Amino acid sequence: MTSSVLLASAGALPGSPQMSTVHASGWLDSALRIDSPNFDARPTDASISLLVLHHISLPAGRFEGDAVARLFTNQLDETDPELGDLAALRVSAHFFIRRSGELIQFVSVFDRAWHAGVSSWRGRERCNDFSIGVEIEGDSEHPFTPAQYLTLNKLIKELLTSFPLKHLATHSEIAFGRKVDPGPMLDLALI
Repeated sequence: MTSSVLLASAGALPGSPQMSTVHASGWLDSALRIDSPNFDARPTDASISLLVLHHISLPAGRFEGDAVARLFTNQLDETDPELGDLAALRVSAHFFIRRSGELIQFVSVFDRAWHAGVSSWRGRERCNDFSIGVEIEGDSEHPFTPAQYLTLNKLIKELLTSFPLKHLATHSEIAFGRKVDPGPMLDLALI
């Protein structure tokens, strides 16, 4: 799937309320803040120009619960038979959109979240340097919810007021052959 979405023309859904502004600290006050230790500084010359969409469910195919937050905050139990193999991972994303549409922020947008891994976008390596990562609670088998699309569109509109975002890409596009998310359930016509 090739998204090739130019974000300069993206907007919120008609009639949707405005989100709060991005504070100087890089946090949205409309998002629940859960600080992840899994981030570092962006390169000084990095301009944030790419939005990357992912999907996640932990355990796979199950929604709700706090496993994603525990993953992004290094609090997974390594003895857990379903999630223990993930306990050593050090990953994060800037935002996580629950099935209910709840927005959680783990990393300031001014910092580099660890969501893309080995990646490339239009010949430029290390997408974490110049992107904002959004995890959407889901998998490749279940459609995303209307509430998730509403929150995603509001988030995109808000980010466009603060950053020169030019493109939206999927994790599978920037890590071609290595990742498959957000998969066939993402309806780009709703973004």
